[in-house]
Amino acid sequence: MIDALRTPEESFIDIPDFDWAPNYVDDLPGYEGLRMHLIDEGPPLAENVFLCLHGEPTWSFLYRKMIAVFLEAGGRVVAPDFFGFGRSDKPVDDAVYTFDFHRDALIALLEQRQLQSMTLVCQDWGGLIGLTLPMDMRDRFDRMIVMNTTLGTGDVPLPASFHAWRQYVRDNPDFNITSLMKRACPTLTERELAAYEAPFPDTRYCAGVRRFPAIVPAHPDDPGAAVSRRARDFLSSTWSGATFMAVGAQDPVLGEPVMRALHSMINGCSEPLVIDEAGHFAQEHGDVIAAKALEYFADL
Repeated sequence: MIDALRTPEESFIDIPDFDWAPNYVDDLPGYEGLRMHLIDEGPPLAENVFLCLHGEPTWSFLYRKMIAVFLEAGGRVVAPDFFGFGRSDKPVDDAVYTFDFHRDALIALLEQRQLQSMTLVCQDWGGLIGLTLPMDMRDRFDRMIVMNTTLGTGDVPLPASFHAWRQYVRDNPDFNITSLMKRACPTLTERELAAYEAPFPDTRYCAGVRRFPAIVPAHPDDPGAAVSRRARDFLSSTWSGATFMAVGAQDPVLGEPVMRALHSMINGCSEPLVIDEAGHFAQEHGDVIAAKALEYFADL
């Protein structure tokens, strides 16, 4: 049994623009005893299922603006919180959090829910892991919406700015999430900033946040690197689904240069939509991105 904390429900009482009912899964094979949270909204038999995967240090709240657009278009939206984030349980031992721990949990969830006709919607760690899924679940994914992310293949040097971020988290394990989000997204309101902080009542709940930077594959033999190289090969040579890319230009780590490199890896990827005023958390402009993506898919 994995020792884990569960953020009290009262922490989530005043979450703005996020009125969708929480859903919980506590019987994922291999994760017995851990409860995962997800948003699951829209018609169960919708033609398109939008799988929205968040990154560091956020949760499904990040997708609130995109969820509304996808639902208005008649889609179904599934937005899970990785273990260690949001309303999901938070193992207290940093060592629990590995690339495969997170990836296998997602695969178990998608198989349990029997999701089909999925559009992968991903950013940051949502892409580092999410972009490795279609090759092993080819009959489940039709499209992708990709924002400010990359693949950790281990054979391409990570940006110096990422190493600086990794070192900062290593040196400041109790870093303030509100301050981070405010610096990255100056337009966030106090209530929105509080919503991003809500899952983490104190530093005991932050093991997952501490670990994400540390487990990005940086060397060829790092966990996750080999599967990421397989994903790169698949996306460049075999992937035949539609892909829409959007870039928050103000991102100092995963901005336009990194995204242009990723663009070259994805067969048939759209010309990137560059949002000059957006930063790393491009989803804060998600209503625009979602609408443009749906227009792009409709014109194919």
